[in-house]
Amino acid sequence: MDLLKFIRSVPDFPKDGILFRDVTPLLADIEAFTSAIDKMVVLSKQFRPDVIAGIESRGFIFGAPISLKLRLPFVPIRKEGKLPFEKESARYDLEYGNDKLEIHVDAFQPGKKVLLVDDLIATGGTLEASSRLVESLNAEVVGICVLIELSGFGSRELLLGRQVSSVLQL
Repeated sequence: MDLLKFIRSVPDFPKDGILFRDVTPLLADIEAFTSAIDKMVVLSKQFRPDVIAGIESRGFIFGAPISLKLRLPFVPIRKEGKLPFEKESARYDLEYGNDKLEIHVDAFQPGKKVLLVDDLIATGGTLEASSRLVESLNAEVVGICVLIELSGFGSRELLLGRQVSSVLQL
């Protein structure tokens, strides 16, 4: 199935000069969504993770079904102020600003192998900050799995040494 036809490009969102890749048409088509999850599950298996960690918010949409299919625990990595318990945090830059991510301090046992899941990678800042959070809890990031990888933003350089797998490359 050609999943690319289900990705909508929205110019100048959330600000001028940004071409936003919208996955909601893919989510609205059950066959396309199922195909995307199945392809991400295949990519995810190669990393042999103990835990799936999804990054707010679209990483939850893809990470949770992957964790269910692989029968692995799911851990959310959230934006600032969304988690109720003691947490670690990391700041990062976006194409259009900066933000902060948080994770519960008891999210992983030391030594656990964690696969990070998100919908898209552009600059890699969100995934780099998420990697720092996982490692601050003495767990290991064994890989990154995304639906869409955008080229030309330097994500591979920022994530040097990290294994990244993607279903679509744009």
